[in-house]
Amino acid sequence: RGLRTDRAGDWGRALSCGLRRHRGRPNVGKSTLLNRLLGQKLAATTHKPQTTRQNLLGVLNPQDAQIGFLDTPGHHRAKGPLNRFMVAQAEEALERADLVAYVVEARPHGAITPGNVRIIAALRRVQKPVVLLVNKTDLVKEKEKLLLQLKAYSDELGELLRAVVPISARKSAGLERAVQEIGRALPEGERFFDTEMVTDATERSISSEMIREKLILELQDELPYAAAVTVESFEDQRPRLVRIGATIHVERQSQKGIVVGKAGERLRSIGIRARHDLEYFLGSKVYLDLVVRVNRDWTSNPARLQNLGYGRDEDQDLSIGRDLLEALAVEEDDNDDD
Repeated sequence: RGLRTDRAGDWGRALSCGLRRHRGRPNVGKSTLLNRLLGQKLAATTHKPQTTRQNLLGVLNPQDAQIGFLDTPGHHRAKGPLNRFMVAQAEEALERADLVAYVVEARPHGAITPGNVRIIAALRRVQKPVVLLVNKTDLVKEKEKLLLQLKAYSDELGELLRAVVPISARKSAGLERAVQEIGRALPEGERFFDTEMVTDATERSISSEMIREKLILELQDELPYAAAVTVESFEDQRPRLVRIGATIHVERQSQKGIVVGKAGERLRSIGIRARHDLEYFLGSKVYLDLVVRVNRDWTSNPARLQNLGYGRDEDQDLSIGRDLLEALAVEEDDNDDD
């Protein structure tokens, strides 16, 4: 079942996704933005690109509208079954969307990066209306350069563009206007989601993402994208206690040693950090049991990916996804001045 809230709205239906490509630096803040808009933490947020692996729906019910925000994985050139799954997730988001909330990062040089030029070209191909959200505007001191960047994006997006909104997701600045502009740009229609629904994700799946977030934050750059988390047991005894048993999957025995740490200290630290967020999220004390398992070459094995929740329908047509992957892929030298 999905999570609920007491927010209510009047009409409207939309699915909105933001597409971004920014390798080698902290991300532009798509998942942070989703969490801020919903007023609670649902999406994992770290300094690492490609933290988001699966589409995550968040439902907002402002006055006279209902907006479903679909946070999507980032796009990258890496190949293999895991990448194909992520491309399929992005394709599904585009097919379902009525509107694209395109999140970019404010830049002091005021120019559009080559990678974003390619993203805009891809958006033109799918012909979805766009609301441009320029994040981290609080970090740009020379506002005239920010104005140049906004004009450049407006010129590039042309007739697809419905509005440009400078925001700071971290400080929650500009978010009310962003919601208003998105609501105005959406087609009118019947409400699609229950007004008490915040997400279609289960508490179990969100818990696994919270644990994976703390794993990434704890290990920094020591362990690349070779870790996954599954929740094996979820015993709900609220309000007294929630018992969670979770497995961290890695590809090599050496990686298991990195996660566990000396005398288990690192695994213990991951558990403490995760339990703090889980208790706030679930509104209960949490007993968290973490184990580390070697699941050899899981990122390149379709059957093991499926078992870990990263499977897809083999009959799904990925023509749009392949086109987007090619269009959104950015060479290293594209980001030298990002």
